Amino acid sequence: MHMELKRGSSTNLYVQIASTIADRIRSGLIEPGTRLPSVRKMTADLGVSLVTVTKAYAELEANHLIRCSQGKGCYVTGIGMGLSDHTERDVGTHKIESNNSGASLNWQMTLVDYLPRAQLWRHFDASPQVRYELHMSAIHPELLPTRDIIDSAYHVSSDHAERMAAYGSFQGDGELRQTFASHFASRGLQVTPERMLITSGAQQGIDLVARTFIGPGDVVYMEAPTYTGAIDVFTSRGAKIITVPMDNEGMRIDLLTRLCDTYPPKLIYTIPTYHNPTGITMSATRRTQLLNIAQSYHCLILEDDPFADLYFTTPPPASIKSMDQAGHVVYIKSFSKVLSPGCRIACAIADGSVLTRLVAAKSTADLGSPLLTQKAIQAYIQNHYDPYVCRLREQLYARLTRASEILQRHATKDMHWRLPGGGLNLWLELRGNMDMHELHRQSLAAGVSFLPGSACYVAESDTSNLRICFTVTTAEALEQGLRTLCDVIEKVSFQQAGTAADRLPLI
Repeated sequence: MHMELKRGSSTNLYVQIASTIADRIRSGLIEPGTRLPSVRKMTADLGVSLVTVTKAYAELEANHLIRCSQGKGCYVTGIGMGLSDHTERDVGTHKIESNNSGASLNWQMTLVDYLPRAQLWRHFDASPQVRYELHMSAIHPELLPTRDIIDSAYHVSSDHAERMAAYGSFQGDGELRQTFASHFASRGLQVTPERMLITSGAQQGIDLVARTFIGPGDVVYMEAPTYTGAIDVFTSRGAKIITVPMDNEGMRIDLLTRLCDTYPPKLIYTIPTYHNPTGITMSATRRTQLLNIAQSYHCLILEDDPFADLYFTTPPPASIKSMDQAGHVVYIKSFSKVLSPGCRIACAIADGSVLTRLVAAKSTADLGSPLLTQKAIQAYIQNHYDPYVCRLREQLYARLTRASEILQRHATKDMHWRLPGGGLNLWLELRGNMDMHELHRQSLAAGVSFLPGSACYVAESDTSNLRICFTVTTAEALEQGLRTLCDVIEKVSFQQAGTAADRLPLI
């Protein structure tokens, strides 16, 4: 496996090796039962000492991620990955993966790849045993205008068949970009269609920015915690990611300023409005301060904005991009979550050569987003979006209110949360020394999924947080799922208290 070791770093090489392998195991890129390369082979591949690799494997074994046996090798376990007890007992043996013909596939581990982490993929789909899917940040289909968008796509394809017989523009459909320009103008962001790029969802927009402007060693600042998919993207580029804690007003700009003096940024990634996963909204003052930092260091801000239209009482502060006069901000606005996840439509706004280079990157990625979905979304946004999103806000706020009531009745005294001003997510803090891996395993066994907070940190922090989405299920399923989750939290907390008591010294 490929590893970018930083030999001049203050972090020991064995820690770097262990962290890289741990990320791949937790992401599911190395499956339970897989035999890791021998210490001697890993030593030769990485150009390090036997002692370094031995210490790295010992670190992984201490964290229950691998199991080593004298003369047999080191195998990946399932502990900490939400697997069943049965699965965990089975791994660590000589498991041989095979295809339908029975041929061994273990040779594939000799293929070098460049995916250091893929948490988004791992946490996207729930296991079949889950009845209450609270892990995914999405809106339940019954609240989305799916039928209207299908009808729009049908009319576009049947009435204008010639449009489907030609490639669209790499930059995106001109009518859609014009519609977006009107949409943004009504929200205080004056932008022309020529400054826009249509992407296949916000995830592609983030990836295009990273592939275009970020290379190994470039410094990228992010909030801690932050969106899992963005961590995956910037990690895959070999960036030096530095995380900045948050408070009630968003990213701590005072800490960021001090860090930038030592590590000048190439890019600052932020979700300033109804932050994912915490729900925090960055204040107007800090948005201005953040833009000032970008101007001082001649760096980019990547402003990710999937939720700004989903406010519950008052609109959020103006976007950072609306204040940008010198092209420091790349603004990405997703319409997928709010309208149709299957359509994968987002808009990136940038200026000057930054936009030109992003369009070039888009052209090599996929030759442009599908024209049919662009046309279908364009017609709906132009004719129906504002009244639809107004109703949607009311429905989502009702879901949040219901979720809060359920938690207030059933949560343990160690559970704490803050109600967001908009968006789709609740960030729960479990005070005390909760074993989050065990909680996740038992919660899945009880039929409830959530996003572990560790997935939202760069270094898989042992944080006692979790994210739930209060909009992804029906109202009835939300209530039952939250009640079940609270029961599991209470059960695990009681089990841990008993275990701790057993370890108390006798007097």
